[in-house]
Amino acid sequence: MANGIDWEHRIGRRIRLRDLHVLSAVAQSGSMSKAAARLGVSQPVVSQAVADLEAAVGQRLLDRSSRGVAPTLYGEALLKHGQMAFDDLRQAVREIDALADPAAGEVWVGCPESLSGALLPPVIEQLAKEHPRAVFHVAQVNTLSTQLEFPELRQRKLDVVMARLVRPFGEFEFEEDLTVEHLFDDELLVVSATTSPWARRRKIDLAELADAPWILPPNSWNRLIVEEGLRARGCQMSPTSVETFSVAIRNRLLASGCFVAAIPGSMYHLNVTHGVKVLPVDLPRRPWPVVMVTLKNRTTPPLVNLFIRRVRDLAHTIPAPVLRRSSRRQA
Repeated sequence: MANGIDWEHRIGRRIRLRDLHVLSAVAQSGSMSKAAARLGVSQPVVSQAVADLEAAVGQRLLDRSSRGVAPTLYGEALLKHGQMAFDDLRQAVREIDALADPAAGEVWVGCPESLSGALLPPVIEQLAKEHPRAVFHVAQVNTLSTQLEFPELRQRKLDVVMARLVRPFGEFEFEEDLTVEHLFDDELLVVSATTSPWARRRKIDLAELADAPWILPPNSWNRLIVEEGLRARGCQMSPTSVETFSVAIRNRLLASGCFVAAIPGSMYHLNVTHGVKVLPVDLPRRPWPVVMVTLKNRTTPPLVNLFIRRVRDLAHTIPAPVLRRSSRRQA
């Protein structure tokens, strides 16, 4: 009974979700007045909410100075777990909505454009037909890194993130709060338009393309691999003609027949790049894993679970790089 009374006294009555929301706004704004303006309330209301929380937990939650306010260690701990509580409530509402209307629901996914342009369209198209009131939110996230750090995922802004790794999957040590699933190993292919003079060649040495007008994403794995292959042949790459992560811009320029590009094999395999041919060019072979990342111990709505299963099923249809290399075809 004592434990029940303590919960009722300290948590159930004294820590209110509204006050946690106010504290989060203050921490994000760095100012009581800015938080008040953001929330559409008076500053005394904000100050009182913070004071009530500090009284409830018995610790100072904010450090105040002439430059504004910032969470103390106690404030950061409360905000961290408060965010998890808010997320669980949002997920509960989403799940209730999904149960009440199986054709509806939301999926929040983040991934680089090279994956959103290849994996997502067929998955979303299929799910949209089955669940016509479903809503899909796609955020472009730069995930090509030696470290798997996904702030949007940990902040509960995304349900799932798809990422590319720069080392073999087995060489990574993942944070304990993440579930990381290896979907497939991709490869890099050199392509041009089917109308390009390069497309008529049966054999091309990479050194012949050192001065070609390349389209490559800046500071990317694509560029690193091409440069590595050229260095192995004693060549140096000329300045890239076009640096862009945009798949639409790259495809439009490739269609002119004047450019060459290095693209993921998964994108080519899924027929996203129409009118493009893989050139007979050998590149350094490096593992290029694609993974799907979610938060552990986070309840996901039914539509999100279905989305994850469909991505997994599609990934299984992508041939291994060594098989794809022997069965190239025109897209």
